[in-house]
Amino acid sequence: MSSYQKTELYSTHKKLNAKLVPFSGFWMPLQYSSIVKEHHHVRSSCGLFDVSHMGEFIVHGKNSEKFIQKVTTNDVSKLSPGKVQYSVFCNHGGGIIDDLLIYNLGSHYMLVVNASNIEKNFKWLKSNLIEDVSIVDKSDQISLLALQGPDSQKFLQKLYPDILKLKYYETLLPDSEKVVVARTGYSGELGFEIYAPNSKIVEIWNDLLSISKDIHPVGLGCRDSLRLEMGYCLYGNELNEEINTVEAGLSWITKYDTDFIGSQNIKDNVSKKLIAISSKERAIPRSGYKLYSTQKKEIGIISSGGMSPSLKKGIALAYIDIDFKNDREFLVGIRDKFFTFNKTKLPFYKDGTYLK
Repeated sequence: MSSYQKTELYSTHKKLNAKLVPFSGFWMPLQYSSIVKEHHHVRSSCGLFDVSHMGEFIVHGKNSEKFIQKVTTNDVSKLSPGKVQYSVFCNHGGGIIDDLLIYNLGSHYMLVVNASNIEKNFKWLKSNLIEDVSIVDKSDQISLLALQGPDSQKFLQKLYPDILKLKYYETLLPDSEKVVVARTGYSGELGFEIYAPNSKIVEIWNDLLSISKDIHPVGLGCRDSLRLEMGYCLYGNELNEEINTVEAGLSWITKYDTDFIGSQNIKDNVSKKLIAISSKERAIPRSGYKLYSTQKKEIGIISSGGMSPSLKKGIALAYIDIDFKNDREFLVGIRDKFFTFNKTKLPFYKDGTYLK
């Protein structure tokens, strides 16, 4: 057990009888009740996640914008103070090192990265640092909560009234206690993420749960099913260094004119395409299952899949050979049988409140 890190809320999760599992080097709560129950509660009311395993890098200096423009695919020049941007780091070949959120916090930027990639990302960023820029890894000092669900705003405004003015992908600037509250999330519902010093996070967690009995602690199990229903990418499943942004359906954050690292090697290296599929048959697709054409030719693989709690049918994200990108019907091999899946448009779940 000692080989895994613990968040500041580890003891709290134990007291709440959470099922704790190893995840990205941490002991994290998978669930408190059932994954499906927690999933539905986030969709209908409000769930509280501990996601303190995520990494945070602070970027300072007069050339910060120039540096971030160089190492990320989106156009950071469009990011004014109080705004948030989704982006990715690419290697020189155009493969995805990691996906991240960039926060413009006025006096500095905060880059929020995946826990499994903290060390790799920081080393890579340091190797590409330019003059008059400093970067500090604050991952061990900052904790993160996510309050997600259609009721999240009415509850959270009792602690942070200024969130009422936030639109999707906007953030309050750090307060006097260095707490940052942003209207961001990974669920597809109206929601907020709260970054705070480790010393403050237990107090904030308890304050949130005391607001209403309708705020339930929820785990990473439903975080995954919620993001899958929205078709959000997960590093290690949809994203890795052998996949580029065009293949992953992230052309919308790929701004070639910024000349980011890897930009010259993306367009000519597209061999596969990420698609969304679902089935009316009683079939549960899983990561790693093979995808076939209707002629039973192997043409791809499922990157993420499962039974949608909201839609009550099998859904999946899958990579297919580029030659088959216009096909509408596919077969998935499950336990030596073939099941029919049809291409669909994302998100799978279309009633999310994240833009309301």
